[in-house]
Amino acid sequence: MPKKVSRRTFLKRTIGSFLSIFGLGTGGYYYAREIEPKLLDVNHHQIVNPSIPPSFNNFKIVQFSDTHLGFQYDSHQLKTLVKKINKYNPDIIFFTGDLMDAPNQYHEANTIIPLLKELKAPFGKFAVYGNHDHGGYGTDIYKSIIEDGGFQLLLNSHQQIKLIDGSRIYVIGIDDAMLGTPNIETAINGVPADSYKILLSHAPDLADEAATYNIHLQLSGHSHGGQVKIPFVGALVTPPFADNYHEGFYKIGNTPLTLYVNRGLGTTRLPFRFLSRPELTVFTLSQK
Repeated sequence: MPKKVSRRTFLKRTIGSFLSIFGLGTGGYYYAREIEPKLLDVNHHQIVNPSIPPSFNNFKIVQFSDTHLGFQYDSHQLKTLVKKINKYNPDIIFFTGDLMDAPNQYHEANTIIPLLKELKAPFGKFAVYGNHDHGGYGTDIYKSIIEDGGFQLLLNSHQQIKLIDGSRIYVIGIDDAMLGTPNIETAINGVPADSYKILLSHAPDLADEAATYNIHLQLSGHSHGGQVKIPFVGALVTPPFADNYHEGFYKIGNTPLTLYVNRGLGTTRLPFRFLSRPELTVFTLSQK
């Protein structure tokens, strides 16, 4: 398990990032607060692995993460996002945590469920807990909203995705690392060893452990890509359990495990993004 970072250390880093934003000048401050957080990168990637059954060639996955509704991201943006996701005709949709910034303080929760219900994916919609989903007494609130929205919440558990010809892959989901109790061993129990496995973990740094379980692909969020990056310096703020892996692809272990860290859509603590645009990711599976 990665070493925990103290709240004091994390806040000091956050304050340093805030000061750096001011150091960019008036134009940089305006861009980071008003423009970049409202932009969206849609990134397309092909995932190639010989363990993917041939019938899953061109199987399309959409991942979105870290909306943090109520801080800077709002329900109107979520509605636009839902329409965009549906235009890609995904076979399956994954949400990798942090739906609301403070669940017990968000007063428009009733608007979220109908929007989540509008998302269409014939092979299912799956979600895991992020730290903000547990925070603010949000554990039950998040569970109710995400499930009423048509998502299956994976809590140290797995789900088989089976095609009409009998071929299958497995989706595994674990609890959040900061405020939950993730257990990969429990989650993977009963999954055939030779199957293609996708792990959903809000915290990217758990990939080091996941790589020891013959998992092929891990999809994570949490880091926001650092949220604020400075040229030649990189990410200034990385939360606990996103210290090692900040954004994009990584290869880990001997299998190897492919980790992808999504930059997320919203912001938290600081209402800024700089050189770390919000992201929606579309993956296409291929055996070769």
